[in-house]
Amino acid sequence: MTDLVIRPLSESDAHLFHTLPDPGLVGHGAFERRYATFAQGGEYRPDWTWVALREDTVVARAAWWAGPDDAKPIALDWFDFTDADAAVELLRTAPFRSDYALLLPPDWERDPAVREAARARVDAVTDAGMDQLVGRHRYTWTPECGVPEQPGRLTFRPTPDDEEILAVLRRVQHGTLDAHARRVIATDGHDAAAREELDFFHWCPSPREWWRTAWTAEGELVGLHIPARNQTAPVIGFIGVVPEQRGHGYAYDLLADCTRMLAAEGVEKIFAETDHGNRPMAANFAKAGYPISQERAYFQWPQT
Repeated sequence: MTDLVIRPLSESDAHLFHTLPDPGLVGHGAFERRYATFAQGGEYRPDWTWVALREDTVVARAAWWAGPDDAKPIALDWFDFTDADAAVELLRTAPFRSDYALLLPPDWERDPAVREAARARVDAVTDAGMDQLVGRHRYTWTPECGVPEQPGRLTFRPTPDDEEILAVLRRVQHGTLDAHARRVIATDGHDAAAREELDFFHWCPSPREWWRTAWTAEGELVGLHIPARNQTAPVIGFIGVVPEQRGHGYAYDLLADCTRMLAAEGVEKIFAETDHGNRPMAANFAKAGYPISQERAYFQWPQT
């Protein structure tokens, strides 16, 4: 077999990324997202884009992503190949260890070609050494979905003090069903999980003034919601209820207010996610009129 060459791209040969055949069944290719470097007006850096070549033909590609001010990748976005062995070797060789999200259509299991494409990527990332962390539902709200009715049971307040936000986050983390938070809690504790959430809120370019704590009429804390814009779109950044207030359906109230705030900004889409295992939150999204637009399977490198 011809020797395999694995290397990052440069701006001068970034066009090689597009030479790999991609039927657009899974991944970003299935959802009309384009690959383009910063210099081309896109979101990707050539030195964070790696290819595997045989006789100058691209047989595998991978592109890592982060925000424009980030110093290292935070996600493996693109991962496609025509040669599975080369794809595995590419992931093992590239110096990045970010989570990978495999993007899938909502009904992906019904289509044999999509199932096969998904299975090939799952096999490749696991052969490279990654483990599946969680499966998630991805939702897309549009104005046609309607703004969900606000039950009116809670009062929402801006909370400008980060220490107050951290205190709420620490409480919310206890008993959380979110797999990403549970991963951090298992290795570094609740405080680290809370600070990671806070760091994400600050990473988003949306206004700090949007953050809201929620309170009962009696003045008892219920939780926190964060309407946000990440680097690409408006999102439901966080919905969290403190343990002693769970069981009353308050997460829906938080979601409704979070949606209302973003809708008032005139947005055309709001994106949101929840783990497959978080059935109460999935029910809240359904009640609030959020349709499932995508399924995502998240993979991680073993924690060290």
